[in-house]
Amino acid sequence: MRRWFSRHWGGAAGGTAIDLSIIVPTYNEAPNVAELVRRVTDAVQSRQTEIVFVDDSTDDTPDVIREVAETAGVSVRLIHRDEKTGGLGGAVVEGLRQAQSDLCLVMDGDLQHPPEKIPDVLERFERGDVDVVVASRYVGGGTAHGLADRTRVLVSKASTALTKAMFPVKLRDVTDPMTGFFLIDRRTVDLQTLKPRGFKILLEILARKPFRVAEVPFDFADRHAGESKASLGQGMHFVAQLTALRFGKMSLFALVGGLGAVANVFIVWALTQLGVDYLVAAIVAAEVTIIGNFLLIEHFVFQDMRGAASGVWIRFAKSFAFNNAEAVVRIPVVALMVSSGHVSAVVATAITLVVAFFVRFVFHSLVVYAPKRTGKHSVAREVLEEMDEQALQPGEL
Repeated sequence: MRRWFSRHWGGAAGGTAIDLSIIVPTYNEAPNVAELVRRVTDAVQSRQTEIVFVDDSTDDTPDVIREVAETAGVSVRLIHRDEKTGGLGGAVVEGLRQAQSDLCLVMDGDLQHPPEKIPDVLERFERGDVDVVVASRYVGGGTAHGLADRTRVLVSKASTALTKAMFPVKLRDVTDPMTGFFLIDRRTVDLQTLKPRGFKILLEILARKPFRVAEVPFDFADRHAGESKASLGQGMHFVAQLTALRFGKMSLFALVGGLGAVANVFIVWALTQLGVDYLVAAIVAAEVTIIGNFLLIEHFVFQDMRGAASGVWIRFAKSFAFNNAEAVVRIPVVALMVSSGHVSAVVATAITLVVAFFVRFVFHSLVVYAPKRTGKHSVAREVLEEMDEQALQPGEL
């Protein structure tokens, strides 16, 4: 069970109505807390504001938040999560749920999102003609000079271009869908439909349904302190998030399967080039890719279903057993195609992997990641309900 706690310190206590909730997801940002609170307090002036820190830290960030909040000029709340479900995006969703105001501004805790820009974002929202105001690095006088180097700049721009190409209608008015600095009326968002997979929660929100969006420029600053959390793993989570949002769960499963198929074919080719018999090569390739595919689908395809399913080793056992059983059937077919059909081992392997994909998806959806049985319904009914659920997994809705 996910556990969290929320505490209040600082100004605007008691029965004073909060009309702006600033949600700040944090992960080991202790050196930035005091400066962030000070600058936010200066920016919001007399507005009744709360800062909601949703914290996944492993350092002393929660203690620093408590200490700073004692003398803060605005209300400060701390939600510390024991289970970091959904990463940074999950932290933002938790903050949206727990905020005292429907008007929620999301920003990072490293001060690359300057608090001095908050009044401009609020002013644009209060004109009343939009649902979301996005602080953009790529509109007007906005800049991205806080990105660490040219490679980060290139990756950011390429990711933005790819994202806009995948959602040309919903993101037509958005130049920076990758930003984590935005203001939204949470009543316009169905929080139950969000399935955050990392750190691009604005993309998750905008991809679910049409919004009226406006942008204001901002200068993406250098970090005040600490180190960037960007990593290859976050990049992979972004690709998984983008694929799932645009095409749905089955296509994300196909992406993982495609990577496994490429790896499988490459291993078969490499081993046969070294003189290994093609049947032995096919067996080795199958075992390696079975394990690799399971690890990928655990983290990028069915991660939202793991909590209700059996334990990880039981899931692995089911997946491993099924895929080996499938291989026992598939590899003789490969052999038959090679021996009697005059088809190369590589081509035969590729063809049979495509056919096997559909069976694998159904099995993993309905068996490996099936919720634990409650005993209330028959197996047949549970299977039918789960098939219906999987068929309705969201793409671009």
